[in-house]
Amino acid sequence: MAELRFDVLGIGNAIVDVLARADDDLLVRERLAKGSMRLIDAAEAERIYGALGPAVESSGGSAGNTVAGVASLGGRGAFIGKVADDQLGAIYRHDMRALGVTFDTPPLADAGVPTARSMILVTPDGERTMNTYLGAAQALGPEDIDEGVVAASAITFLEGYLWDPPRAKDAFRRAATLAHAAGRRVALTLSDSFCVDRYRAEFLDLIRSRTVDILLANVGELRSLYETAHLPTALAALQADAPLAAVTSGEDGSYVVTPGRIDHVAVDPVETVVDATGAGDLYAAGFLLGLARGIPLTDAARLGSLAAAEVISHMGARPATPLKQLAAEAGFEMGKW
Repeated sequence: MAELRFDVLGIGNAIVDVLARADDDLLVRERLAKGSMRLIDAAEAERIYGALGPAVESSGGSAGNTVAGVASLGGRGAFIGKVADDQLGAIYRHDMRALGVTFDTPPLADAGVPTARSMILVTPDGERTMNTYLGAAQALGPEDIDEGVVAASAITFLEGYLWDPPRAKDAFRRAATLAHAAGRRVALTLSDSFCVDRYRAEFLDLIRSRTVDILLANVGELRSLYETAHLPTALAALQADAPLAAVTSGEDGSYVVTPGRIDHVAVDPVETVVDATGAGDLYAAGFLLGLARGIPLTDAARLGSLAAAEVISHMGARPATPLKQLAAEAGFEMGKW
C-alpha cells in the first residue's frame, strides 16, 4: 500500500464564491427557489451579479470547502479541481495552497472558458440560494485524477455536483476505482436535493454497488433519495443500503447510520445563524477527518457539528477561527490521533 500522506482528498468543482446579502423580494423577482442550487449560463451569471449589492469573493466549491476545513482542523488535505488560467483561477490556487492544501491540477488552457463562480444569496434567516456558473470546473476529466495522490489519501471525497458534467463523472469513477485498488475508502456527499432528483437512480447504484463507502447527506437530500417525507423510513432504507452514512439535521444534530445501528448525535445550539453556506461542507470536514484518524463514529459526528457551528456564525464558507483550536477547547486531543 502507498504511504499515507493525506487524510482527505477532495475532488470537486473549483468555484469562486460571490456572497451577498439579499432579501426575499430579490429571490421572488429573480424567480429563485430559496435554499436551492441551480446551474446557470454566463449571461445569467452576469445578470444576477449586476442585481447584487456589496459582495465578498473567495475560493469555494463544496469539496474545496471541506478540504479547507480539514486543514483548519490540523489535518492533511489535498484537492483536485479545474480552474482557468486567469485571475480568479490564480486566486483560487493561491488560497488553497495558503491553507496548506496540496492543489496541483493543471489549469484549463482554453482562454475562452473562465474560472467557475457561484453567486450565493444569503437571506436574513441565514438560508443560502446558489446560482452557479461552472465554467472551467466542468472541464475536469479522468486525466486530471492523480493516481499517486488518490493512493496516498485515507479517504477520497467526491461531491454530488460532479455528476452533472459528463467528463467529471468519468473522473469520479476513475478516482473511486483507484482508491479501492489502493485499499482506501471513498466518500460521497449528495450535495443538493435537486441534484438527487436528477440522478436518484445513479446515486443509489453508487451506494448499493459499494462504489461509495461513506455517504453524507442532509435530511432533505435523504428524503429526496428515497422519495419519502418520513425521516425514519428514509433512515431505515439508508441503513439497508449503505455501510456507513452521516445525515445532518440542522439544529437537531445528525445521525450516524451503520447496518447495525442508528445513533443520533445532538449539538449545542448556535446563538445566531448568520450564513448557512458551507455548513454541510464543514460537517463533512470534521466527520471525515475523524474517520481518517480512527476516532469513534459519534465523536467524528461531534467534530463535524463543531466545524459546522463555527462556519454558520459568520458570512462565508471558510472558518474564521482555527478549527483545531476550537476542537482542542472542546476536548478533542488532535495531536494524539
